[in-house]
Amino acid sequence: MERCALCGAKLEHEHRHLIDVMTRQLSCACEACTVLFAHRGESSLRSVGRHARRLPEFAMSDAEWEALRIPIGLAFFVYDSAAARITAFYPGPAGPTESQLGLEAWGGIAARNPELAAMEPDVEALLVNRMGSARDHYLTPVDRCYELAGMIRMHWRGLSGGDEVWRQIDGFFTRLREGGNA
Repeated sequence: MERCALCGAKLEHEHRHLIDVMTRQLSCACEACTVLFAHRGESSLRSVGRHARRLPEFAMSDAEWEALRIPIGLAFFVYDSAAARITAFYPGPAGPTESQLGLEAWGGIAARNPELAAMEPDVEALLVNRMGSARDHYLTPVDRCYELAGMIRMHWRGLSGGDEVWRQIDGFFTRLREGGNA
């Protein structure tokens, strides 16, 4: 059974998280402790939200995606307040990898998609699924993105991932699309 990283309380399987904005480390937390860090303050800890929402009107062309130079069709973008910039991560068999490539194309994408201005720094991410024919975009708690990355790492087999990892990815996005949370 997992316990709250701050107070040691027992946690249910479904529970909240805190993120240390300096280290990007996620910690399991109880409801009471997440309330303590719900707003930005002097602490480096922040509560991660609960709700994801699909962005059906999100505008990103194939050319803009290519300009981001993300090597796969799956990535998440989060504003890193410690670095004062947007960061991009993509999941893979070794876990989430931070893209070291230039994000010059991000400015135009952000300008055409005003919902990105409401993205909470450090705790909320734009999750992009362009695998196969998918063109799905979500504003989602950052812990869901790391959950997806962990799931891919756990289920990846061989060079192409294997059938199970693709079933898991499809299931994750189906749950996200249907209920707002994976």
